[in-house]
Amino acid sequence: MKTSFFIAIVMAFLFNSSCNKQGFLDQTQSTDLNEQVVFSDSAYTINFLSGIYSEVGFSTWPKRFGGGGLDASTDEAEGAGMGSINTFIQFATGTVNSNIITKDAWNISYTNIRRANILLKNLPNAKFANSIKVRTKAEARFLRAYYYFILLEHYAGIPLMGDSVYKATDVIPAKRDRYEDVVNYIVSELDQAAEDLDWEQTGENYGRVNKAACYALKSRVLLYAASPLFNGQTLTTQADLMDVVGYPTTDAARWKKAEDAALQVIESQAYQLHLNNSTELGFGFYQVFQLRKNVEYIFARMQDANRNLEGIWNPPTFGVSSPGAYPYLETVNAFGMKNGLPIDDPNSGFNPIKPYENRDPRLANTITRDQSMVFHRDGLAKRPVNIYIDKTNPNTTISGQDAIYKGTPTGYYTYKMIHRDVAADWFNTVTPRCMPIIRYAEILLNYAEARNEQLNTPDSKVYEAVEAIRERAGLVPFELQEGLSQSEMRAIIRNERHKELAFEGHRFFDVRRWNIAEQVESVQLHGTEPVKTTSGTAYNSVPVRKRVFNKRMYLWPIPQSEIAKSTDLIQNPGY
Repeated sequence: MKTSFFIAIVMAFLFNSSCNKQGFLDQTQSTDLNEQVVFSDSAYTINFLSGIYSEVGFSTWPKRFGGGGLDASTDEAEGAGMGSINTFIQFATGTVNSNIITKDAWNISYTNIRRANILLKNLPNAKFANSIKVRTKAEARFLRAYYYFILLEHYAGIPLMGDSVYKATDVIPAKRDRYEDVVNYIVSELDQAAEDLDWEQTGENYGRVNKAACYALKSRVLLYAASPLFNGQTLTTQADLMDVVGYPTTDAARWKKAEDAALQVIESQAYQLHLNNSTELGFGFYQVFQLRKNVEYIFARMQDANRNLEGIWNPPTFGVSSPGAYPYLETVNAFGMKNGLPIDDPNSGFNPIKPYENRDPRLANTITRDQSMVFHRDGLAKRPVNIYIDKTNPNTTISGQDAIYKGTPTGYYTYKMIHRDVAADWFNTVTPRCMPIIRYAEILLNYAEARNEQLNTPDSKVYEAVEAIRERAGLVPFELQEGLSQSEMRAIIRNERHKELAFEGHRFFDVRRWNIAEQVESVQLHGTEPVKTTSGTAYNSVPVRKRVFNKRMYLWPIPQSEIAKSTDLIQNPGY
């Protein structure tokens, strides 16, 4: 216990004194003595590395901003706790402000970049075998690149720190690097880290970075870089920002780089979609999120057995008192029919009187709606969630606390990744679930999108990648219509990302990099009001929020407290 206490004191001192908690331009101190203590012992060194791992996944956490995260900051969902001013409300109302927007992306990322640099500086003197040093160095370089990507996707070009560990007396560079230079730096770091890692980590190393994670993150970085928002950017004509917020000129070859990066993962055959349609169609889509170890998770936030999501996304009758975001009807409507057709296709069989009948199986495993069959504590019996309303109820069924206007403003709750067996009162089951950051389904969609953008007519490889996603989803038939144009396939791929990757933090950045946020986020968004009638239930569309999108919101503002520290740090356009 004395040893554990000593480790805790040393690590806390080193992190708090040396890791720039307030931002990379703050004055900081570090002592050689404490670094010598930490890096003279192999256990302390690995614990230091674990500290860098500990904050991966923070940006996609569903309660990142309180009553919602990135899902409530885009057209996916309505946030909870709307009475307070927070980041998702700023994005919903178009009032994004550099003075009060959260600083977490900036501070957490630069804190961990500095931690990685401290580790890399001291690693040559670490007291363990050279093979472990090689692996540890590669992991640290990946993590540093990962946190740089978090900065890149939020702010575009940002200052690169290299391997430097700055002290209080140092002049810290504040000038933002070009978008292209940041992309190239991240890709180079990932390529070099990959050389020293295995495709998979097994045993006690499961969950650590591997070669596939390096190439998978590279795939995402290059896909974003090739996308319309950045590939010949139109965000500004300001001379000193032109090449900071994107590439000034368009280059179609960037799509090929993104395709090749995704192909590195696919051709390794180290990962695949988790398939299980034996119990029910699309059961593999539900099950993959409940397995601590599976063939699909390339990089995940490892954590103890938990009920975290059940305590955020379930209806109030499950004991949820501090909820997350509530899906919009538009998100529900993105899920087509089980036959693979969108609900507005006249051949789809969609019935507005029974709107949830014969839908894409992923819908039931992503969203809780009126009369969803969910597990309660009375054994394994299922019971529908009651979100009827009071006003026109001829059967005297009283709407409970789960009802629209009581428990949910949209008539829906999020169900993505929730475990079916976790009890309503939290006394029974916990799940070994870890939070996905990159999974193989994304790689297939990255590949399909990048390849399709290079072709006038999508080829069989594009079809195969998209159809693999649809087959696992339980669509019958899962095959796409032959002879699709590039634009038709583009729409399908974007729709598949909307459904497959819902509530995993992708939608916010997807609609921005596609340069369509002004169309999908400056609209009236809706919910569903279920009304009990003598002949069944009527489902009325009701307005929830008229969202406002301003062009400046394609990028986040750099926190004003950081801008104020140096005239070299230039704010993003519009702020």
